[in-house]
Amino acid sequence: MNHRDAKEHKLTLPEVLGMLVADGLVAQTEADALLAARRIHRHDTHPLAAIAGQNLKSLKPPHKPLHLEALAEWLAGRVGLEYVHIDPLKIDFAAVTDTMSSDYAARFGILPLQVTASEVVVATAEPFLREWEKVLQPILRKDIRRVIATPLDISRYLIEFYNLARSVKNAAQNDRQGAAGQYSFEQLVELGRTNRQFDANDQHIVHIVDWLWQYAFEQRASDIHIEPRRELGIVRFRIDGVLHQVYQIPMSVTNAMTSRIKVLGRMDVVEKRRPQDGRIKTRTADGQEIELRLSTLPTAFGEKLVMRIFDPSVLVRDFSELGFSDEDLARWRQMTAQPNGIILVTGPTGSGKTTTLYSTLKSLATPEVNVCTIEDPIEMVEPAFNQMQVQHAIELGFADGVRALMRQDPDIIMVGEIRDFETADMAIQAALTGHLVLSTLHTNDAPSAITRLLDLGVAPYMINATLLGVMGQRLVRTLCPHCKQPLPPQAEEIGQWDDLVAPWKSGRPTQLQHPTGCLECRMTGYQGRIGIYEILLMSPGLRKLITPATDIALLRELACREGMKPLRISGAMKAASGMTTLEEVIKVAPPANQM
Repeated sequence: MNHRDAKEHKLTLPEVLGMLVADGLVAQTEADALLAARRIHRHDTHPLAAIAGQNLKSLKPPHKPLHLEALAEWLAGRVGLEYVHIDPLKIDFAAVTDTMSSDYAARFGILPLQVTASEVVVATAEPFLREWEKVLQPILRKDIRRVIATPLDISRYLIEFYNLARSVKNAAQNDRQGAAGQYSFEQLVELGRTNRQFDANDQHIVHIVDWLWQYAFEQRASDIHIEPRRELGIVRFRIDGVLHQVYQIPMSVTNAMTSRIKVLGRMDVVEKRRPQDGRIKTRTADGQEIELRLSTLPTAFGEKLVMRIFDPSVLVRDFSELGFSDEDLARWRQMTAQPNGIILVTGPTGSGKTTTLYSTLKSLATPEVNVCTIEDPIEMVEPAFNQMQVQHAIELGFADGVRALMRQDPDIIMVGEIRDFETADMAIQAALTGHLVLSTLHTNDAPSAITRLLDLGVAPYMINATLLGVMGQRLVRTLCPHCKQPLPPQAEEIGQWDDLVAPWKSGRPTQLQHPTGCLECRMTGYQGRIGIYEILLMSPGLRKLITPATDIALLRELACREGMKPLRISGAMKAASGMTTLEEVIKVAPPANQM
């Protein structure tokens, strides 16, 4: 049935069930049973939502569940319209909400999704209702393209989009009124929030900030960026390592949001000329505690604010969830089981070093053990550790912190990062006096950590006496388990495989998984990230190679002969097992000649 040929009406449960039966998706007995029980359903429940609540499965192979998205997609194909899964990351809230009022959209159960020079895209769950289209088209003077979306998404985002847009507009308007009265946001803070316009403005800003956080948690974002530009502020989320633009906000609102967050993070609201750090504890919609680490940076157009989101559940992750293979875990535990010595984790910023160290310390922090850390900043507060914050203002650096911790009867010490000889020397002294020391270095791979220590001025014999091993790591995006597709490797992928495993020889995989894109992964084909690792265990043979003129290539070659799998090999194995793609591994794991 074509949506333009049908009589104007709302969908009914008997009508939708009849179409499902006719298409061979639902048995007549199931439809009859649902119709007989329909008196228990609310009259305002959309037929698609009522059917989805029955947890039926399609009669057609492969017998997929008839959930709400599947039913909406089926309906779209049935009536000849396009199905759209509403992704707020791809919607300009301000533009779409200007096309019609929220009351009008709610009256007809429609939601504008996109505005171009020639058309407006509007989502509906009622393909046979077209009255609103005839009214809107002359007003908008643009073509209207209707698409099908789920009724629950439309009702949910209709409220969110319009409320957010309304808050931004009201905040911007109040800010202009405040400016006319010669008051700035910071001055009103100093005045004790006595200005009436600021109170109204503050409520809108509170709503925007709260929405931003909850939306970021829901989208699995690891970082929130609020970036000032010349005329607009930009909000971006980092999801699975990739930045996505979320919203553009007037600069006055951007500044107010930044100030609001700085107040909550106990930062100096008035100071905008120097970088600042802070932290906030908040909760998700389901009550889970989340910690945000704040960092501000002065830029040409104002303060840039980045909020890193820390989920406490990362501290209790199983090592297999982090991406450790059985062999990796055995080598890692062999190192961490030692009573004293130094263990280093290397990799660039954002490669998961902190998660690895915290998960390791959590497993080692028994009641019989005193675990102390010195960090800059403290990434996440953990009751099982004794954590110290570096304070450069009072000249409390990593080396001073380690020196102080040595007098605290520690068993295990974690040093946030070894940046200079003084810190490296104190870590070595701690290891020599019977402590297990874990720390990080910024190097490209595990063997390079040894040459980095030598460059810092650490004597070779000190490295030989204390270093237990080094682990290099990276994070790669994992394929979405709901939509990945196995295919025989193409010629290009065979070449990529050979490049990754060279100079070692490894049998080529008979099939590789590929990203497809579905509703679960927001059509990206990827969901989450996992680690790839190379673990260098110190041995008598390796120690002999550590001299003032250490040959890194010789060191790497011997380490591989003794069981170290390079990052690219580790990544290739994960691609062969269907966890990720060769392309993702190549992005993050540099060739040996670039290390």
